[in-house]
Amino acid sequence: MQSLEEINPRSLGLRIIEARKARALTQEEVASHIGCSRPTYIAMEKGERSLKPEEITKLAALFGRRLHDLVRSGEPVMDLQPHLRAVADKMKEADGPLLRAGIDELQKFAEDYRALENLAKSPLRLNYPPEVNLTSRIDVAQMAESIAIQERNRLGLGDQPVTKLRSILEWDVGLRIFYWDLPSAVAGMFAYTAELGCCILINRKHPPIRRRLSMLHEYGHLIVDRFKPGIDYLSFAGRKPPNERFAESFALSFLMPASSVQNRFNSIVTSTGDFQVSDLCRLSHFYFVSVEAMCLRLEQLGLAPRGTWQSLKESGLAPQTAATLLDLPLHHEADRPFPDRYLYLAVQSYEQGEISQGQLARFLRCDPVSARELVSECLTNLQVDDTGEQRNLQFEFHRSLLTEAK
Repeated sequence: MQSLEEINPRSLGLRIIEARKARALTQEEVASHIGCSRPTYIAMEKGERSLKPEEITKLAALFGRRLHDLVRSGEPVMDLQPHLRAVADKMKEADGPLLRAGIDELQKFAEDYRALENLAKSPLRLNYPPEVNLTSRIDVAQMAESIAIQERNRLGLGDQPVTKLRSILEWDVGLRIFYWDLPSAVAGMFAYTAELGCCILINRKHPPIRRRLSMLHEYGHLIVDRFKPGIDYLSFAGRKPPNERFAESFALSFLMPASSVQNRFNSIVTSTGDFQVSDLCRLSHFYFVSVEAMCLRLEQLGLAPRGTWQSLKESGLAPQTAATLLDLPLHHEADRPFPDRYLYLAVQSYEQGEISQGQLARFLRCDPVSARELVSECLTNLQVDDTGEQRNLQFEFHRSLLTEAK
């Protein structure tokens, strides 16, 4: 942690403003809590009056922040929290505390990601598609289908299933996707800043097949309402607005391209003369989506009658049991709170001595022992040599590959 002399008063003031607004506190209330006048407190927020150690400690406790979060170097990402909190305040009251905690965590992750990029001098390349305006004359579902195809082609994905979706969206598009615990009924949230681009928080409680759909749903929002932060529930009361219908259709179209689904469906029907529930389960496994999503997609494409999924639900179909009976292997996907690139930047900074082991553990949201295990995992790769013997290959992250090998 920096000494008081090293702390930039303006940055500290901005962090105090952000933390105060996040807790919906007035300047008068904060001033009273730390025992000073409102004009004195205003001077602190403006960076015109230095804070004493005990004042910083009181503020951290009042705002529910760690001391490090207030006195860290650099300016905060100011426009991430307020708008999301305004949305959260309109949500179900029971979900409020967990939603606000999730917004806090998204803010911290975004700032930590920026700090790691600054240390490595490696900003994330943003490769976003143009923003699309939805009008009443546009067929939202058709537009979403068309843009999903364009995006897959732009990213070189063709029309086959995508497995490492989170990594592709991070490395090839520039989305910062984090996982954290949110109310069970909430799928995720997203916010866009000019400085960081698109930051997404997905509900870590949900299974991988749901998280994949949620991150693409938020990606759809980036395309049609980029500058409008939002929080998405799994279900929507009443008729969905155009932007929600676009995001939903975009996610389904991206994960299950029409041409690919139609070819596979036709192949099954041609070879067997039928399309059964077992075929539906196998197809959902192939595209790494839920049976529900696969069935709804078939309905959307006219390959299954409308209401098929509702009928299957009412019949008591248990997708997990079906997957076991059909001997379908489980899909494995890491559920770490942070994406791969974030982890690599943290490990690189630690290996180069830019951060301490304690700082590494804080960045990785774990204890020092677990942090060291993650470092070892990143720097070691199991290889099989020409003799068939297994050996560990050590990586040197900072080694240049543009110089002649020694």
